[in-house]
Amino acid sequence: MLLEKGLAHNSLDSYTRDIGGFFHFMAANDIEWIDQVDTTAILAWLVHLKKEGLSARSRARHLIAVRGLFKFLIQEELIQADPIKHIDIPKIGFHLPSVMSLKEVETILSMPDVSIPREHRDAAMLEILYGAGLRVSELVAMKVEDINFDAGFVRVFGKGSRERIVPVGSQAGTVTLEWIRSSRPRMLKNIASRYLFVARAGKPMTRQGFWKAVKKYCLRGDIRRNVTPHSFRHTFATHLIEGGADLRSVQTMLGHSDIATTQIYTHVSKEHLLDMHKKYHPRG
Repeated sequence: MLLEKGLAHNSLDSYTRDIGGFFHFMAANDIEWIDQVDTTAILAWLVHLKKEGLSARSRARHLIAVRGLFKFLIQEELIQADPIKHIDIPKIGFHLPSVMSLKEVETILSMPDVSIPREHRDAAMLEILYGAGLRVSELVAMKVEDINFDAGFVRVFGKGSRERIVPVGSQAGTVTLEWIRSSRPRMLKNIASRYLFVARAGKPMTRQGFWKAVKKYCLRGDIRRNVTPHSFRHTFATHLIEGGADLRSVQTMLGHSDIATTQIYTHVSKEHLLDMHKKYHPRG
């Protein structure tokens, strides 16, 4: 069932743990067969998770995993009734992502010293991160052959190993091509590596290593707000929508399977609309 969903390894591990915890609770309460689970048992399990200190977000994840299990069992005609069908997902609240201004982005992008090989690498990574809206895990996993400079796009393998093609700006392409031609060979020192962004001994740059680099350039540029690699992805999407991009295009570029996930950026962009209204409307 989980393999059919095409989930990444981390997601598979989480689903497996969540479902395993569910079975453990049922067994501890003398429910030995899956067709013995009813709505009351599901609610008791959710109360148990809350007493264990799990947040609404974590409880929602557990419930989604078990909901998927029962949906599969119904489809395979292994059970007749779905005890979880009418139980709502715990409300997890609405969290607006942190979005940088264009000035803040440009400041950070200008901080690396490209005469230093590792900072040249960081400059290219930052440009692609903002220019293509990648997840940091997608960025560090990129191979040299995943970027097409002539066509102006990058090939990305996202969650569940789903492949997508994302346009990348000319500035990101220029900085990255210069990195490949000059600084990357200096870092590799005759060591072969397929990875586009390398660290020591030809190994790929790590997520933690890049996170530290982002913090360093924020400090160097006197950016006070809390900026993470994921902030660039949020900013990429918001700036696109503010510039007039349609939601479906942004969904495709971000690799969201559900457009509802992308719609959060329309809420972020409302502040931009308010600013425009105040600035240009006679009664603003």
